[in-house]
Amino acid sequence: MNSDGDMAAPVLMDKKQVAGLLRANGIIPTAQRVRVGQILFARDQHLSADEVLRQLRAEGARVSKATVYNTLNLFSSKGLLRALNLDADRGSFDSNTTPHFHFHVENTGELIDVAPGDIEFARLPPLPPGTESLGVEVVIRLRRRG
Repeated sequence: MNSDGDMAAPVLMDKKQVAGLLRANGIIPTAQRVRVGQILFARDQHLSADEVLRQLRAEGARVSKATVYNTLNLFSSKGLLRALNLDADRGSFDSNTTPHFHFHVENTGELIDVAPGDIEFARLPPLPPGTESLGVEVVIRLRRRG
């Protein structure tokens, strides 16, 4: 089960598809990067570096934690993932890069997507001089009762 509570088996992208996606985004498709990509791009999901590392090691892959972090950060810098910094102890990477927001259930770590049309803003403040907007991030923090 992933952090979204989804128990369905992911449909992995073919290695050639992932390698092509990486090349198209200026990333050299090493075997480790392709395998991480296969995990991440199987479906829209939120995974931490530790969760990706656990999946890789469960498959028998020999990969370091640093390699996983570096790969996730590289994919994020190229726009293939969204880095989500939820608190000081937990960061996640979202394979859904389309504009959307999140519910974060703090006591379970669960992340749930919220469609952009489900939140409305009457207005945003003026931007400081010399800046441009890169987007709006909204995280609605929750706690499961009981």
